[in-house]
Amino acid sequence: MNICPQEQGCGGLSKHEALDAGFVIYRLEEAGATLLALPGTGYSTRMRVSQLDVVQAAAEAYGATAARVRPPVPSASRITRRDEALGWIPLIPRDRYVLRRIVGARCLVSPVTERHLYSWRRLGALLGADHKAVQRWHAQGIDMLVAAIGVLQRQERSR
Repeated sequence: MNICPQEQGCGGLSKHEALDAGFVIYRLEEAGATLLALPGTGYSTRMRVSQLDVVQAAAEAYGATAARVRPPVPSASRITRRDEALGWIPLIPRDRYVLRRIVGARCLVSPVTERHLYSWRRLGALLGADHKAVQRWHAQGIDMLVAAIGVLQRQERSR
């Protein structure tokens, strides 16, 4: 994940914050990592047989204790920033749905390894296009977001 380009940290957007493509990309990648760090399932009320002591002892005796590396559950403030940043993607017009898909796919960053889930070449193969074209389309989508968020900021300032 990129280091935050803002000097004062990367909280919510303030009214006087300079908005650029780097900041939008950072916030989208942070949102993607936060989304992937959330637990996939919640607590279930059904009884789990594997939670019994006898079953756990038998599993441990045969070496079935390989733990999966899980990132910590994100804080409430990160989840709020995630909601805000992922709410920006619909600002790309509907007729440019390919740009929406590219921006959405590139924001998915593994919270454990901090690597993109979809590389440029993989997105190119999925879309049947050259990876350089996918990079240009991503830049166009980010530019559209910067412009749309700038308009929203100016509207809020005028209120």
